[in-house]
Amino acid sequence: MKVLLLNGSSNKHGCTYTALCEVAKALNKENIETEIFQIGNEPLRDCCGCKACRKGEPRCVFDDIVNEFIEKAKDCDGFVFGSPVYYAHPSGRLLSFIDRAFYAGGKYFAFKPAASVVSARRAGTTSSIEVINKHFTINNMPVVSSSYWTMVHGNTPEEVMEDKEGIQIMQQLGMNMAWLLKCIDKGNTSGIEKPSIPEKIMTNFIRNVR
Repeated sequence: MKVLLLNGSSNKHGCTYTALCEVAKALNKENIETEIFQIGNEPLRDCCGCKACRKGEPRCVFDDIVNEFIEKAKDCDGFVFGSPVYYAHPSGRLLSFIDRAFYAGGKYFAFKPAASVVSARRAGTTSSIEVINKHFTINNMPVVSSSYWTMVHGNTPEEVMEDKEGIQIMQQLGMNMAWLLKCIDKGNTSGIEKPSIPEKIMTNFIRNVR
């Protein structure tokens, strides 16, 4: 089993990376393979709603690292999406990235457990977690929790490591993810099938008024 962890910070080895490493260590102790995928600091397009990804293979028309991530997602069993907190919301780069990844490659994420991790100097953490988690809950993904909201605090990696409660939350998150993955694996070997996904009914709230 393998978990793919996305570092949504352009700072390759900063606070978000430090938190993700603690989750990965806990997963590794439970014999779960991990990979940290770096979003990097190159310019990144957002989704333009062209729907080109609906016409063939689940790939984004903008052929960059988003497609690389989607390709890796095929063979992964769980995901952790990490982001720094800017202006009380996740990194705009991360949101552009996962908007495109989920829109184009959603079938590779469905029914696989996911978690969000955020790092902040001070505030805006819970609202950022909520924004990221909404990508999971629209795509049939179990959301993995911990003993508290999945956040760390600090302005440097060294300060993050001093957030003892935050580090413990990351470690518990890794253990909880490993437990859920093993439960799903046991279910698969016992013949428990994933729920079927019916053709989606689309409605809106516009009504004719006479």
